[in-house]
Amino acid sequence: MRWTLKPKPNSLVVNKLAGELGVSPAIAKLLVQRGIDTFEAAKKFFRPSLEDLHDPFLMKDMDVAVNRIQQAIASEENIMVYGDYDVDGATSVALMSSYLKTLTPNVATYIPDRYAEGYGVSFQGIDFASDNEISLIIALDCGIKAIDKVGYAAKKGIDFIICDHHWPGEAIPEAVAVLDPKREDCEYPYKELCGCGVGFKLIQALNFKRGGTPEVLLPYLDLVATAIGADIVPITGENRILAYHGLNVMNVAPRTGFKAILAQVKKEKLTMSDVVFIIAPRINAAGRMKHGLHAVNLLTEEDEATALEFAAEIENFNSERKTTDKEITVEALAQIEDLKEQGRNTTVVYQDNWHKGVIGIVASRLTETYYRPTLVFTKSGEKLAASARSVKGFDVYNALEACKEHIEQFGGHKYAAGLTLEASEYENFKARFESVVSETIDKRLLIPEISVDAEIDLDEITPKFFRILKQFAPFGPGNMTPVFMTQNLTDTGFGKCVGADEAHLKCQVKQQGKLGVFDMIGFGLGEKFETISLKKTFKAVYSLDENEWNGNVSIQLRLRDMSE
Repeated sequence: MRWTLKPKPNSLVVNKLAGELGVSPAIAKLLVQRGIDTFEAAKKFFRPSLEDLHDPFLMKDMDVAVNRIQQAIASEENIMVYGDYDVDGATSVALMSSYLKTLTPNVATYIPDRYAEGYGVSFQGIDFASDNEISLIIALDCGIKAIDKVGYAAKKGIDFIICDHHWPGEAIPEAVAVLDPKREDCEYPYKELCGCGVGFKLIQALNFKRGGTPEVLLPYLDLVATAIGADIVPITGENRILAYHGLNVMNVAPRTGFKAILAQVKKEKLTMSDVVFIIAPRINAAGRMKHGLHAVNLLTEEDEATALEFAAEIENFNSERKTTDKEITVEALAQIEDLKEQGRNTTVVYQDNWHKGVIGIVASRLTETYYRPTLVFTKSGEKLAASARSVKGFDVYNALEACKEHIEQFGGHKYAAGLTLEASEYENFKARFESVVSETIDKRLLIPEISVDAEIDLDEITPKFFRILKQFAPFGPGNMTPVFMTQNLTDTGFGKCVGADEAHLKCQVKQQGKLGVFDMIGFGLGEKFETISLKKTFKAVYSLDENEWNGNVSIQLRLRDMSE
């Protein structure tokens, strides 16, 4: 692994901030690295306030969207809330439909079938709206490129309001309103909202226009926080405020559906990491294995007994998803072994019977294993469908753009995308993708990087230091868990490999010339035992967490990597 130490910030700024806040220079350094260099900025960081949310009417088309929904409610029109089948889409549909149902009973929900309809707005969904006398569709987490679909709906007398956060194409759909902070002509101050975040801004605007108090919107923030975590958007600015308060709602007064999920996994206080690794995979499993509406039903259900039934059903989907993705990963790894000698800079694998619902997870696992831009293909009807994942620092979306003559359709982000193509184009695409990546990627990006915030000594890790560090949460892109490096460490003699297959490394470390002894755990790092044996001196990269044992809580070093 590549260890990259972040540049040291300006010491005058650090010392001034440390004095103003009454914290150690080590804490002040971490804040300045995150762009927090004044007392006022630190106050907003540590105490995120809902009063600092931006005015939703700063978003292009917001006033038009609000007026059209008000009109639909007043004239008792049927409204359909349409969203994608992933976590961002499902939470968006749950948020928008449950809010609108407090204003009008005429609300239907629609999530496209991953297999029959694919990603985004579908002709089938518009036909469903037309057959059910729906005259307004609110599309969330999709629609920014649905020019032909919006035109098709208009011919059927159906209006569209689009709430999206993906990059627009050259043209914007001719919808009644297109809310997307990434529109070039949108001056909204924060560009990194997820789809559910854009949906929240719309209900915030509606609530304001209708004279409601801001407190009315608090119960919806658990959905927004879940989407922020799952969609891997930066936890900065407005997203930090929404995630902070949303996590608080989940821990203090979670909706019935979340309570039912948590009852399955016996989890109490949730962190953003728990949202990403416990809540999100279960919501996603519905769309992957069965249908996304199962997740929406759970997230909007208010009866506890029914919610527990829905949660048990989703738990089964998730178990099935785990088994399926493990099987496919084994088969994909076997394919890669045959390609390894060819010195490729990409991983592209295909089997026609792989489950389309889990190929994205498999692509992520392959990327973790071989650390190259990765595509996993399967058959989808007459065509081939793929999920793409990338390595840190490389834009896979741009790489696909350069291969578009071989692709029928694609969409996504810098690090994750999806595409479909004709089977006859597979080999051509594969060769072109390898060529594009090889010509454009910085070869250093093919070695996993650990970004180290600061080098510190063990005696700097005090209870106060750790207590303040915990207040940096919620963690995520743009505000990652701080990572430290310490040199001149030795094991006190208790180091050993633990776990069923001895895959993990557990030891107790001290630093030469410094006070203090800390437990250290390195998951999946059992092979590093040789580095700490015979009381050798080594350096380590780690983050801090808590270890609870027999009622005692202590600070523990969570090892990321080590070397002599």
